[in-house]
Amino acid sequence: MIDFSLSPEQETLRARVGAFIRERIIPLERDQRQGPHGPDDGFRRELNAAARAADLLAPHVGREWGGLGLDHVSCAIVFEAAGYSPIGPIAMNCSAPDEGNMHMLELIATEAQKQRFLRPLAAGETRSCFAMTEPIPGAGADPDLLRTEARRDGDCYVVNGRKWLITGARGAAFAIIMARAEEGATMLLSDMSAPGIRIERILDTIDQGFAGGHAVLSFEDLRIPVENVLGAPGEGFKYAQVRLAPARLTHCMRWLGAACRAHDIARRYAAKRHAFGKPIGEHEGVGFMLADNELDLHQCRLAVWHCAWLLDQGASAGSASSMAKVICSEALFRVADRCVQILGGLGVTQDTVVERIFREIRAFRIYDGPSEVHRWALARRALRGAGEP
Repeated sequence: MIDFSLSPEQETLRARVGAFIRERIIPLERDQRQGPHGPDDGFRRELNAAARAADLLAPHVGREWGGLGLDHVSCAIVFEAAGYSPIGPIAMNCSAPDEGNMHMLELIATEAQKQRFLRPLAAGETRSCFAMTEPIPGAGADPDLLRTEARRDGDCYVVNGRKWLITGARGAAFAIIMARAEEGATMLLSDMSAPGIRIERILDTIDQGFAGGHAVLSFEDLRIPVENVLGAPGEGFKYAQVRLAPARLTHCMRWLGAACRAHDIARRYAAKRHAFGKPIGEHEGVGFMLADNELDLHQCRLAVWHCAWLLDQGASAGSASSMAKVICSEALFRVADRCVQILGGLGVTQDTVVERIFREIRAFRIYDGPSEVHRWALARRALRGAGEP
């Protein structure tokens, strides 16, 4: 039987993160150093310094690399609390794509690679990006369409191709690049300052919560030393699952916190805003929306904690993380949408953070695999055993 009750240590940690976000981070949400493509690097470093002073930096990374070394369930608690502010995960250095890249580096990288890439990343001294998605006709939801090539030439791989929607590329110190080598799909580590990498443009997108925004990259005869292969050549797709399954889950954790923030704002408004002789929350139309929010938030938390518990048990959580991703991305969007509706005209203004949360959560239904792709994969698994008694 799964026990979802929190330990005293987890309760204390949740309260500590919650207080940090409310007292130190929320007052900074309107800082002018944020733009349509995320916070600038000076602001990010300032946020990281605040989290470091509170001993809350990189909670998911092992202590030997400068983090808190939390298990997955504890991360679920902490990431939800961090997500209560759109800039909370950036402050605590547990935002995408760096959080997923740290996780993969910790599990797969050589000792030398960890010292060079992971340690400064966990400390907030650098940022990173994960270059996998490609423009048409390359790989998107279907990784078999991977077109970026890595050709072995002596002690280097020579990489040519294009990537797009690469989160955090502008200002990143290094990239993890997925390319098709002779051995098969292969991950390679490259400094972003290396000759042969070019940022073609920064995309204007619906969200603004990721440092560096989302870029289109091109690789032209980019030379990457063999020692910068991440893991084994030809095992890139397997390593992508090592990264993506927990990364889907941590997205759910962070956006759960954001949806809780929107819900709190909406329910306070519904309690004080009067219409037709009573608070609007006492009218069934609004009251039922608040109730449905409570139901969706509860369902999402159970899905997240169950998947986190599976990971802590060492169980395969690929299917569970796909389920959690679909459940949470769609339910949390419903929560944000209802909150906009409850606030009425106020909900479509930037006078509250609800408008921003609505935009950011809408993108979550696409990032890390659209809901339709996850449903397709889940349906295939369901059909595999359909003929058995």
